[in-house]
Amino acid sequence: MCYVYIMLSDTGTLFTTMIKKYTKAPYNHASISFDPQLKEMYSFGRKHPKNPLNGGFVKEDIWSGTFSRYPDTTCVIYKLRVSERQIIKMKRVLHVFIKNNDKFLYNILGVLGVSIKEPVEFSNSYFCSQFVAEILNRSGIKLWDKLPVMVTPDDFRNCDKLELIYEGKLFEFKPIIQHMPK
Repeated sequence: MCYVYIMLSDTGTLFTTMIKKYTKAPYNHASISFDPQLKEMYSFGRKHPKNPLNGGFVKEDIWSGTFSRYPDTTCVIYKLRVSERQIIKMKRVLHVFIKNNDKFLYNILGVLGVSIKEPVEFSNSYFCSQFVAEILNRSGIKLWDKLPVMVTPDDFRNCDKLELIYEGKLFEFKPIIQHMPK
């Protein structure tokens, strides 16, 4: 049995607070991981924790990345049962992002497109939930009947195919605490 893990989060920054006022959703960032301790998570977001304007593809590190600057981050973590073949496909797609990291941009216009219900796509440009949906989609996992560019973090929260495993403060999630760096 294989699982992929999807974490939705809210760091409480000014930017995320503004998004929440508009969306009325509790979480505004989506990440994907292949391990239950979330040691390696991937998304589209801040490339540098102190600079919210420089965004793109990121390998998120809880202990030294953006999350480390926001210890009161709240989150919800889901697991999705997938086949071994789907994991292989997801990792193959992910490897393209890793290998070409510097070629990807944050799709801020795509975020605006979602708000007006009009898809706005650019080559090599993603926002967080679009990226996670794209990884799943390209691996044959279709959770919704919509384009990845129209998927929001709240779509994951309302998806009955995902199994809730945790909701609360990120740094109170037991598998993370148990693997805290010394």
